Amino acid sequence: SSSELQCALCPDGLRAVRRAELSWTGLRGEVALRQLSAALTSARPASLPLLRTAHQHRSEVGSKVMAEGGVVEEKKTLMAEGGTWPTPSDPGETSPTEEPGKSSPRRSFRLNYRHEEEVTHSRRDSSGRFVNPWPTWQFPSYATVMRLFLMEKNHSNVPSSKEVNIPVSGRCCRQVLDKELPELEPYFVQNPEQCGRVGSSLRVTWLGHATVLLEMDGLVVLTDPMFSQRASPVPFAGPKRYRGPACTVAQLPRVDAVVISHTHYDHLDSSSVAALNSRFGAELRWFVPLGLLDWMRKTGCENVIELDWWEENCVPGHDDVTFVCTPAQHWCKRTPLDDNRTLWGSWSVLGPNSRFFFAGDTGYCSVFEEIGKRFGPFDLAAIPIGAYLPRGIMKSQHVDPEEAVQIHIDVQAKHSLAIHWGTFALAYEYYLEPPVRVRDAMVAHGLNPSQFFTLNHGESRLLAQEEDVQ
Repeated sequence: SSSELQCALCPDGLRAVRRAELSWTGLRGEVALRQLSAALTSARPASLPLLRTAHQHRSEVGSKVMAEGGVVEEKKTLMAEGGTWPTPSDPGETSPTEEPGKSSPRRSFRLNYRHEEEVTHSRRDSSGRFVNPWPTWQFPSYATVMRLFLMEKNHSNVPSSKEVNIPVSGRCCRQVLDKELPELEPYFVQNPEQCGRVGSSLRVTWLGHATVLLEMDGLVVLTDPMFSQRASPVPFAGPKRYRGPACTVAQLPRVDAVVISHTHYDHLDSSSVAALNSRFGAELRWFVPLGLLDWMRKTGCENVIELDWWEENCVPGHDDVTFVCTPAQHWCKRTPLDDNRTLWGSWSVLGPNSRFFFAGDTGYCSVFEEIGKRFGPFDLAAIPIGAYLPRGIMKSQHVDPEEAVQIHIDVQAKHSLAIHWGTFALAYEYYLEPPVRVRDAMVAHGLNPSQFFTLNHGESRLLAQEEDVQ
């Protein structure tokens, strides 16, 4: 019990045990065991047998605690022994008894991986702007950006998507795009009731660019929703899609949660956010990186959880699925003066049957090995493969296909879906090149190319547990 351990532990060790007790009330047992293991390192020698006994006891009774309403009993026990219990008034905390449908911008009381010394923490400069903490981040000057964009040749060669009779090798441009990058109607448009019914399996649907509909462990999750024609603050200028969204917001099935990676217009689209909020309201939970809460509220969203790197939370009523904001190497900007005022990140979604990693938008860095070490293996990762030329501009912020395969390896993904290509002409590589280079890189690593796959716009794939993709 905590009272026995209190006599044996130093203050840091006691806090670790209390954090471990709390985690039984709202998270997987493996996390509590990890915390108790950490407590061993802070214990006095005489306490080690006692802690090991507690470790064994927790592993045996954890499921029983959850089944028998352990939240209330743990709270009473901890308070009686002089412990503290997080309440909604505590900064950065969420009550463990939060009612489904209730909104709260506060972070979960669950395990905070930032307490681990070896993880890469988010950082700010002296002006309060977030910075990338890796030596791989070397963003070019604006003069270099202009010079490279003006001098480098644009090899994208995307056929016009307009329905006009311009011949390209004997066919009109629209026919070329329809053949090379087909647009399919997602299965859920005609059968929305089937969405979410995947049992212990996982199903993913690519809706274009970085927008993915994920079904796993009873939840339906949407990533970086982008349903507009342009990635721009205005509707008449800016990058335009050459492949439309696979469906409209009105055609979506139920969605339980949305994860946002960062604030660039091709990943955070105000019209799409407003449309989703209008349709689903406070029932839809939004997970966003640090600093984005105010923007989401101004857009009308109520049920928003703002997280720093390595913090986590869940969807009310689905405590067995954990959403962790994990690092990425990128940057944020929406206006001339808001450079890096908000954080960027990737997302790890951890369920009892499946694990999903969403890389968002990123350059390559060492953090993906950290993510794989803590949360891998992942059943599926969604990894960007496009918008990588000119390399002198893009290297720090966008992985190329070879680096995308390295992320696949680092996070220990069983399968990966290629995203961030085939939708917007954002860079200078040939528009059909990225998947070819991904396949070549997989072969070069001695891996099965089918494990890093592409989907047509609107196409779905079901990944059954312990089965290879057919």
